[in-house]
Amino acid sequence: MRVNENTLLEGNRAVLVPYRRAHVPRYHLWMQNEELQSLTASEPLTLEQEYDMQRSWNQDADKLTFIVLDRAQWNAGVQEEQCMMGDVNLFLTDPSDRSLAELEVMIAEPRFRGKGFGTEVSMMMMSFGISKLGIKKFQVKIGLENAASRALFQKLHFLQVSSCDVFKETTLELNVEPLLQTWILDQTSQVQERDYRESCKTRDQDQGPDRD
Repeated sequence: MRVNENTLLEGNRAVLVPYRRAHVPRYHLWMQNEELQSLTASEPLTLEQEYDMQRSWNQDADKLTFIVLDRAQWNAGVQEEQCMMGDVNLFLTDPSDRSLAELEVMIAEPRFRGKGFGTEVSMMMMSFGISKLGIKKFQVKIGLENAASRALFQKLHFLQVSSCDVFKETTLELNVEPLLQTWILDQTSQVQERDYRESCKTRDQDQGPDRD
């Protein structure tokens, strides 16, 4: 989606950056993992197909994607592709209601799971969706066996609205009423929004001419 093509969001421990071509090889490697395929209900793609997908997602008016980076490594000047831990997405699934969005969070790197990154990233994405897209309702679809993700979103006040044995998933929703909107925006008030292009230039200058 064009709205975030040059947007960087810096949180307490996570940094969200637009999904670029340089991120594709690492993302492709993640998605060869059968566990992640199962958790995300995804089919494996070839590397070329993954590049095509990245291009289409950047142009799709109904999909908003960020790659999630570990802020500690990123601040230390580690190459961006080596800081990747997952991704976060919003899908505008109902053409007749642009205030409804499906939220999807993936912490792909095992060493970052269970440490609160999923919660922080979800809050950052919801805040962005509310502020930039006017989202009034968030929806998540979670595999029946994915207890960790279900617990995460229940902690964020999502309520289960349905369960489907055929697709082996449960659906939770959050209506962004005024008090909840205030809470989400307050919880993410420390998040800094920057121009991704300027950030890249600064990092290149800091790392000098010998950067790989």
